[in-house]
Amino acid sequence: MSVSALAPIPSRLSDIAPDPLSVLNSVFGLPGFRGAQEEIVGHVVAGGNCLVLMPTGGGKSLCYQLPSLLREGCGIVVSPLIALMRDQVAGLLEAGVKAAVLNSTLSYEEASAIEARLLAGDLDLLYVAPERLLTPRCLALLGRAKIALFAIDEAHCVSQWGHDFRPEYIGLSVIAERFPNVPRIALTATADDLTRKEIVDRLGLADAPRFVASFDRPNIKYEIVDKQNAPAQLKAFISERHSGDAGIVYCLSRAKVEDTAAALNKAGIEALPYHAGLDANIRARNQDRFLNEDGVVIVATIAFGMGIDKPDVRFVAHLDLPKSIEAYYQETGRAGRDGKPSTAWMAYGLSDIVQQRRMIDESTGAEAFKRVSIGKLDALVSLAETANCRRTRLLGYFGETLAATKCGNCDNCLSPPLVRDGKVAAQKLLSCAYRTGQRFGAMHLIDVLIGRETERVQQFGHDKLSVFGIGAEFNEKQWRGVIRQLVAMGHLQPDAEAFGALKLTETARGVLKGETEVMLREQAAGRPSRTKSRRGDIAVSAGQSKAGDPSLIGALRAWRSEVARQRGVPAYVVLHDATIDGIASSRPTTSGQLRNIPGIGEKKLEHYGDELIALVKASGG
Repeated sequence: MSVSALAPIPSRLSDIAPDPLSVLNSVFGLPGFRGAQEEIVGHVVAGGNCLVLMPTGGGKSLCYQLPSLLREGCGIVVSPLIALMRDQVAGLLEAGVKAAVLNSTLSYEEASAIEARLLAGDLDLLYVAPERLLTPRCLALLGRAKIALFAIDEAHCVSQWGHDFRPEYIGLSVIAERFPNVPRIALTATADDLTRKEIVDRLGLADAPRFVASFDRPNIKYEIVDKQNAPAQLKAFISERHSGDAGIVYCLSRAKVEDTAAALNKAGIEALPYHAGLDANIRARNQDRFLNEDGVVIVATIAFGMGIDKPDVRFVAHLDLPKSIEAYYQETGRAGRDGKPSTAWMAYGLSDIVQQRRMIDESTGAEAFKRVSIGKLDALVSLAETANCRRTRLLGYFGETLAATKCGNCDNCLSPPLVRDGKVAAQKLLSCAYRTGQRFGAMHLIDVLIGRETERVQQFGHDKLSVFGIGAEFNEKQWRGVIRQLVAMGHLQPDAEAFGALKLTETARGVLKGETEVMLREQAAGRPSRTKSRRGDIAVSAGQSKAGDPSLIGALRAWRSEVARQRGVPAYVVLHDATIDGIASSRPTTSGQLRNIPGIGEKKLEHYGDELIALVKASGG
C-alpha cells in the first residue's frame, strides 16, 4: 500500500486484501491472530452479535477494528473516555486507517466535517462517547449512514454491579432497538457472572455467543505486602525495582494522591498527581506527560486509568484496598500491556478493610447492593490473605482454573509464607473482644492482650480482666496480622455503628469452642525473589524477540521520541517497545526484513522504513 502521511487510503481496505489475515498483516503488521481473535472477527464479519471478555493487552480492539475494515460501511465504537478515543484513533491513523472521533473536544465546524465524512462513506471507524451517541442528532445521523457494526467498549460500565457503572451506558439499549440488523459486539476485560448477565440483558445479546479468553496475565507478578509505613514501602519498591519506569499508583483520597506524589518527587521519583479535584487543564497536562514521556509515575484516584492505552506501564501500585477483585484486576491490568515483565504491588492492612466496610455501610445503596458489595470486598480480602498462589485465587474468581497449582510469578509462589495453627491465638483475641464489650478497635485489643497499662485500658478497668496480658507471646505487628486474618475469615467484623470497633460474628462461636480450624499465615522470613519466574520467562519469550543491542535500542527510542514530538502523538503510537526490541534483535537492513518485524505494517514501512534501516546500519548492522 503506497499512501502519503495525510492522504486517504483507498475507499475500502477490503478491496485490496479481503482476507482477514492479510488485512491484519498489511495494516497492523501482525503475523497472525491470537486466541479467539480469528473466530470473533469471522463471526462479526458474517453479521453476528457477540460478547467478548478478554484481558487488557489481549487484543480486544482488533476484534472490532478488523471487521470494520472488512464489512461495508463504518464501524461505530462507543468508548467512555476521550483519552482512549484519541490514542486509538492516533494509532489507527498511523496505520493508514481512516478513523475519527466525535466528542465534546471538537468545535461545531470540526464535528460537522466528520459527520459529512461519515455520510460520504469516507470513514472506516468512528469513535463516539455514549452521551453523544444518545443525542437525537447523532442517532439521526447514524440512521442515514452505512454502519458496518457497533462496538461497545468497556461494556462492564452498563452494569450496576460493575465497578465502573456509568448510567449513560444503560441508554445504549437503543442500539439494538433502532439498528437490529447491524452487528453488535460488546467488549470488556472484567466482568463476573452478575455483570455479564446485565451486559447481555441491557445490550440485547441474549442469543449471542460469548467469547471468554483466559484472564491470565502471566507477565504480571502479583505481590501484596503488609502495610506498615506505606509511603516508605512504596518509595523503596519503586527505587529498588522500577527506577526510571512508567507506573501508576492508586490512592483512595485526593489528599493522599497529592501527598504521595509530593513524597515521591522529594525522593527523586518523577511523579504527577491526578484526581477529579484538580483543574481540568492540569489533569489533561499530567495525563499527556504520563502518556507521552518515558519514566513518569502518575499518582491517582480511580478517576484515572480506564481506557489508558499506554503499553509500557511497568508497575501498578495500590496504597489502598480497591472495592472488589474486578476493580483490582482492571487496575492492575494496566501494567504490562506489551507483554513484558511487570508488577502489581499492593500495601494492605486492617484499616483498609474497616474503611471499605464503613463506606459500604454508609452508602445510600439498597440492601441488595450492599450485600453484593460486601461479598465482592470479602473476595478481595481473601485474595490478599491467601497463603496459596494468588494467581490461582484471582483466576478462580472469574471461573477459570489454572493448569498448575502454583504460577511461579506471585509473591506467595516465589517466597511461600509460613502457615501455622492459630486456634489458640484466635480464641485469645475473640475472648478479649467479647470481654471488653465488643466496643473497641484493634489497637485497644492489642494493648489488653499484650498487657499494656495504658490510660485508656485503666480507664475502662480492662487491666483487671482475665484476658489482660494473655497474649504477651506476640508483638503488636503479629497481633495485627491475627486480627486482620480473623476479619478476613469472617470471625470478626467492623461494627457499622461504632467507628473502628470490632465485634464477633456467628462463626466466632465455633472458634471459641474449638470446633473450627484456624490456620494463620506468617510473613515469610526472606524477601520475595526479584528474579524472573520460569513461567514468566516462558510467557514473555513466547511473544518477544531476545534482547538486542542496548545502544541500538537507545538510538531507536530517541528517534521515536523525536518523531512522536513532531507528530504530536504518544511515543508508543509510533512504535511499541516490542517492535523496537524486534528491530534491535534482528537488525534488518532491507525493507523486506523490516516488514517482517511484528508491528511494522505497510504504512509504517513507507513512513519510517528508510530511517529505521539507516539507524540499524549506523549502529553497525
